[in-house]
Amino acid sequence: MTVSTTVRAAVYRGNDGDRLAIEQLQLAEPETGEVRISVGAAGVCGSDRHVIDGEWQVPLPAVMGHEAAGVVDAVGVGVRDLAVGDHVVVAWHQGCQRCGDCVSGKPWACLRAKSNDSLLPDGTTRWSTADGSPAYPYLAVGAMSEAIVVPEFAAIRIDERVPFDVASLIGCSVGTAYGAVVNNASVVAGEAAVVVGAGGVGTSIIHALKLAGANPIIALDISDEKRAQALEAGATHALESGADAAEQIAALTDGGADVAFEAIGRSQTMAQLPSLVRPGGRVVFVGLPKEGDTVELDGLALAYDGKTVIGSNYGALVPQRDFPRIARAYMADALQIDSLITRRIELDDVNDAFDAMRRGEGTRSVIVFDR
Repeated sequence: MTVSTTVRAAVYRGNDGDRLAIEQLQLAEPETGEVRISVGAAGVCGSDRHVIDGEWQVPLPAVMGHEAAGVVDAVGVGVRDLAVGDHVVVAWHQGCQRCGDCVSGKPWACLRAKSNDSLLPDGTTRWSTADGSPAYPYLAVGAMSEAIVVPEFAAIRIDERVPFDVASLIGCSVGTAYGAVVNNASVVAGEAAVVVGAGGVGTSIIHALKLAGANPIIALDISDEKRAQALEAGATHALESGADAAEQIAALTDGGADVAFEAIGRSQTMAQLPSLVRPGGRVVFVGLPKEGDTVELDGLALAYDGKTVIGSNYGALVPQRDFPRIARAYMADALQIDSLITRRIELDDVNDAFDAMRRGEGTRSVIVFDR
C-alpha cells in the first residue's frame, strides 16, 4: 500500500482560463534516492504565466511553480548527502546524472532530462488527485504546494541563515541571471553591458553584472518604475526603450556594448539585441518567448561583425556549484536579492500575483508558507 500525504497546491487544469485552483492533492512518500521537502517559499515566475496563459503546453493537471526552497522532512532509501532538517533550494532541470553532458558539468544540456515533461527522472510523478489520477509537477518541481518530492541531487543544501523567500529565487530567476552573466557570457570587469527588460530576471542580471564588475551597465525598459528600479539595483544608466536605443548606447560605450542580455522573451527585442553591441560583441537570449515565436536576425551582419549569439538555458548552471555560491554572495551583501521581492503572499493569493505580473506591477511575488 502506497503511503501519501495530503497537501494544498495551486493546480492548473487548462479549462478555467488563466485561473489556478487551490486543491488538495496526494503526495506519495519519497522513493529511492528522493527527498520530500516542506516548502518554505515559492517564487511566482514568468515561465508559470506562459503556461497558464496558454502559451506553453504541459501535461495536465499541472501543479504549478518551479522556484522552491524549504526544509527536508523525509528521505527515501539510498539518500546519502541530505538529512531531515537540511535547508535546500530546488533545481528544476534534473538531468540523468550519467550522460556525457551531465558528468562534464553541463546538466542543463542533458537530452534524457524529463523536467520539461513535468516528470521526475524515472518518468513518473509522485502526485495524484482526489480520484487517484496522476497530477504533474511543473518542471518536475510543483513548487506552489505545501510539500514536494524531488531527487536528492535536485535539492541543494544552503546556509540556514538565507531566508526561504530569498532562497526560492536562487532556484530559477536569480540563478538563471547569475549563470547568464558568469557562465554563458563570461563577463569580466570593465566590460560594457546592456540589459533589455528590467523585470525580475533583468534586475537579477544587473545585480550579477555589478558583482562581475561590468561598467557601464545600461538598462532598457519602457516603464519609468522599472528604470528607477534598475538604477537602484546597480545600473549606471537607464534608458527608455525605443528605435534610437542603439545610437544612445553607442554614444555611452564608444561604439556599442561588449555584451547585451534580453530578459523579456519578446521576438522584437531579441531581434534588436545585436544592434546594441560592438563588433565582436556577445548577445545573450535569457527571456523565453511563447512557443512558435521566431526571431529575425541579419546573418550577414552577424558574420561580418563577428558577433556571437548565445542561448541561455537555465544560465548553464551547475546547481551543486552555483547555488551555494549565490547564497554566499547574498550573505556577504554582494547580491541584494531581497530588493527583488515586492510582494510576499499566501498560496490563496496566487492568482492576484499573476494578475499583477500581467499588468507589469512590481518585480517579484513570492508565496510564503507557514512552517
